[in-house]
Amino acid sequence: MEKAITLNVNGNDASVTVDPKKPLLWVLRDDLKLTGTKFGCGEGACGACSVLINGEVYRSCTVAVGDVEDDDKIVTIEGLGSPGDLSVLQRAFIEHTAFGCGYCTPGMIVTATSLLESNPRPTTGEIVSAMDGNLCRCASYPKIIGAIHDAASSDGTKDG
Repeated sequence: MEKAITLNVNGNDASVTVDPKKPLLWVLRDDLKLTGTKFGCGEGACGACSVLINGEVYRSCTVAVGDVEDDDKIVTIEGLGSPGDLSVLQRAFIEHTAFGCGYCTPGMIVTATSLLESNPRPTTGEIVSAMDGNLCRCASYPKIIGAIHDAASSDGTKDG
């Protein structure tokens, strides 16, 4: 049975009428047209569908939209920057070419954003640990780690 649900996504309220058991991933992609969050495995094992809910990383393919609370704040890759206003982390990924095909990149950036918010100066080991569970089929891991280190070295503003 469908239900009217209001979500706060990227700072904006959005109302949808959906089955509360529908995965958040598909609400974001199909109902809200936020296609930056990717479908990878459907089991929460690859990280392609990572989003932030109240600043914590969640695999949106495993979160039922009905389990999202009214006051929860959801942030997708689209909420972290825009083409004319990229985040420090997004720019670092570009500068390091920290992607092959790019499919995993949104989930990587979302996860790395959470890491840097909780640990602004992580060691390589802390980066590797935090990014564990985000899979890159193109094996761009060294470049991803370098991009995160560079973003951590900035002053945290969008202007670097």
